[in-house]
This record gives sequence, structure tokens and C-alpha cells, in this order.
Amino acid sequence: MDQVEISSISKETKSPWGAPAVTATPCSLADVMSEQLAKQLHEECSSFPICPDVNLDLISSEDNDTSSDLMLAQMLQMEFDREFDTQLRREERKFNGDSKVSISFENFRKVHPFEDSESSEGEVDWQDTRSDPYRRDKPTTTPKKGFVGKGKNITTKHDEVLCGRKNTARMENFAPEVQVGDGISMDLKLSNQVYNALKRHCTAEERRSARLHEKKEHSTAEQAVDSKTRLLMYKMVNAGILDTINGCISTGKESVVFHANGGSIEEQTVPEECVLKVFKTTLNEFRNRDKYIKDDYRFKDRFSKLNPRKIIHLWAEKEMHNLARMKKVGIPCPDVVILKKHILVMSFIGQNHVPAPKLKDAQLNSEDMMKAHDQVLQMMLQLYKECNLIHADLSEYNMLWHNGQVWLIDVSQSVEPTHPHGLEFLFRDCRNVSNFFQKAGVPDVMSVYDLFNFVSGQQISCDNEAEFLAQIEALEKMNEDHVQKRTKKVALATNEDGPPALSDDDD
Repeated sequence: MDQVEISSISKETKSPWGAPAVTATPCSLADVMSEQLAKQLHEECSSFPICPDVNLDLISSEDNDTSSDLMLAQMLQMEFDREFDTQLRREERKFNGDSKVSISFENFRKVHPFEDSESSEGEVDWQDTRSDPYRRDKPTTTPKKGFVGKGKNITTKHDEVLCGRKNTARMENFAPEVQVGDGISMDLKLSNQVYNALKRHCTAEERRSARLHEKKEHSTAEQAVDSKTRLLMYKMVNAGILDTINGCISTGKESVVFHANGGSIEEQTVPEECVLKVFKTTLNEFRNRDKYIKDDYRFKDRFSKLNPRKIIHLWAEKEMHNLARMKKVGIPCPDVVILKKHILVMSFIGQNHVPAPKLKDAQLNSEDMMKAHDQVLQMMLQLYKECNLIHADLSEYNMLWHNGQVWLIDVSQSVEPTHPHGLEFLFRDCRNVSNFFQKAGVPDVMSVYDLFNFVSGQQISCDNEAEFLAQIEALEKMNEDHVQKRTKKVALATNEDGPPALSDDDD
């Protein structure tokens, strides 16, 4: 059993993993030390990719001195700090996200004195806001005692420069969108006069925008309505009261009028053509019109308990009651169909979607004009005597000519003769009517004074308007005192015997 037998046994031995054992190729020491093998190994190693995190400038730069251990430690520490700062910025962006309030991790950054000397190539780290030359300087504030410094260098809180910078900083409180300085070349200083003017202007603009928003969202416009009014109109159509709403036919200072096709209501006939009088919910037009309703005994108690916007609903209700009185005595006027808050549905004065012309625009011959004059006088007398009402806005604009006769509209402001200003309103109506028919060429038109005496039944003899109005005011004062005494008597009778019976004229 020599060496030959041992070698043959070793060749037949198998690997414990099941595969035949592979014997390494023997090589001599001379081959290992050869330069050709070294070059081959070097070429194989150079074919591997380089790690991207490795800074090749630090490895391949010939200028860097790698003989000093201190320099190597500083270079490694700088590379570590840069990687740490990069990771810190990632975490900061992830933590803040899209939030308006951000949190800075700048205090946890790795900053070393030698970093400035190494960044000689002009590299600027813009994340470091502490060394940012374009950062806005915070305005200096004075201490509570009111001054800083001593002697000649003392600066009080009334210093011009200091106050100017403070005013600039205060601009952010009421005008954050205004750019008041960027810290580079604009050291803006606002004087107290300029600051106060800007503040007043911003406050006025905010109020104006708020008013515009309210007018758009909560009020009716010239030929449009707000969302609440549209909802009421849709409900009328869905309930079958109206078939269709066609469009706007008239606009005025107090309302917008729409044309509609009538539907049906239980136990009530709806005209084929109707109008929707939508009272404007803006209060600008009604500030000087409160005198028409606040002194009316029918609505006086309710007027004092309502807010200004609900007064518009009361205004529509007042026109409904006045039209009912006029219809009862036979005065030509629209028929009331239904009232929904500030929307009054009435019959249409016209034909085939064409409204009847106003008396001012109607082309009448002399005979029809005389006929219209007699009708207007009769209606004024009937309105005063039988309806116990004064139109208070009677003119050629509120009278329509339809089917050979005059129709009265717009009676929402009508008042009773006992109103504190009722006779003044009647005198104004008489003046409008008399002037219109005189200009129209109607013969034998009564003067303003004769027409007032004819309608009211008074016997005021005066040709001067100032004296005539003075006597009217005296009559109104006497009438008001009489009404107050009567009211007290009614109140006493109510407390003793219960509520008094209502007359036929009371609504």
C-alpha cells in the first residue's frame, strides 16, 4: 500500500454533498509572484461598479494630503455630517408635509468650523437659515421701560426709525397679503400717518366686500332672485299653484315682477296668466319707507317686534290687505291669488304675455284721456271714502290702461287717513294727478287745492302751497290727538269688558 494506492483512494472519494470533489489546480510560487497575474487580478477588480455614496473626489484627488491621520479623520467626519444632514432634511420634509406650520430641525444639524474653509468652491447650504444672508431681519423692539442705550446713544420708543419698522411689522395683522419688505434692500419704514391711512383703507375694503357678499347671497338683484326666493318659487310650481314661470316683465325700486302661467288651488280658481311680485329683500330702499308702515295701527304692534328683514314680509302682507279692500268696493285692481312670505301672486293685467301699458306710455286720444281723468278722480274719491285708504304713491307710473279703463297697482305703501302723514300723502297724490292731466291737455282740470278738498271733504281756502301744507299739518295734529284719546278709551274698555268688536273696515 504505497503512495499510489492512497492517491487512487483519494480520487475515488466523493463530496459529502453528493457531487464529486474538485481538486484545486496546483501552481508554483513563481506563478503567484508573477506581474502578469497581478495585472489580471487588477483588471478583474476594476470591472466592479463603484458605490454611489463614496466621494471619488476625496479618493482620487491628488491635492488631498492623506498622510496625516487628523486630516483623514476630519474628512471622514465631514462626509458623515453631510449624510446625517441629508437624512435630517428628509425627515423634516416628511414630518411637516403640506402643513402651514412647519417645524425646523436646524438645531440638530452637524456644523463644524472647518466646513467653511473646506467649501472654498462657493458651495452655499441654503438650508442653514442661520447663515442665510437673505434672511429677513426681525424688527427690533423696545423694552418695557421705553428706551435703550445711555447718554447720547439713548433711543426711546418714539424714535422715527423704530416706529416706522414697528408699523411695517403691524401691517401683517390686517394686510398679510401686502409685501412690506424682504430684508434685502427694502428696509421699509411706515410713518404713523401712512400706517393709519392704510389701516382705514383695508377696513373699508373689508366692509365693502362683506356688503357685496351679503347682497349676492341674501338679497334679490335687479332681475334675479336669491336662493331662498327661488326655492319658494319652485315650491309653488311643484304644488301646482303655478304651471310655469316665464320671466321678468318689470323691475322697480321695491320689487321685481315675473310673468307665470296659472295652475290650480283647491276651492279657488287661478287665472290663466299670473304675476309674481317679489319684494326685494335689500333694506337700502326701505330705510326711508318705514313711515308708511310703523304708524299704521294694523301693523304697529307687529312692526316693533320684527327684525328689519322680516319687515319686507309685512310689506307684502300690507299690499295684500289693501288690494282686498279695493276689490271689495269694485275699484279695478289685480286679484290676489296667494301670499308666500315676500312673494305675492296676483292676476295679470294684460293679454298674451304682454302687460298693459302704464298711463304715462299709453297712446290715448283726447276722448280716452278725458275718460281716464274722470275715472282717476272717481277712484281717488272711492278709495278715500269707501276703502278708508290713501294711495300715497299715485302717479301715471302706478296706473295701467287696460280694456278702456284705468287700473290701480302698487298699493303696498297705502295708508289710512288717520295716519300721522296721511293728508300730506294725499296732497302729493293730488299734485301728481293734476300735473299729469294738465300736461296731457285735458280741459277743466281741477287744481291741486280743489282736488284735495274734493277728495278729503275739507274746506281749506288757500292758494299758497306753504300755507296750505301748514294747515294740513295742523289738521293731522288734531287728528293724531283724537286718535290717541280714542285708543286710550278702547284700551280702558278692553281691560274692563274684554276685547271690543271689530268693524267691517278692520282687517
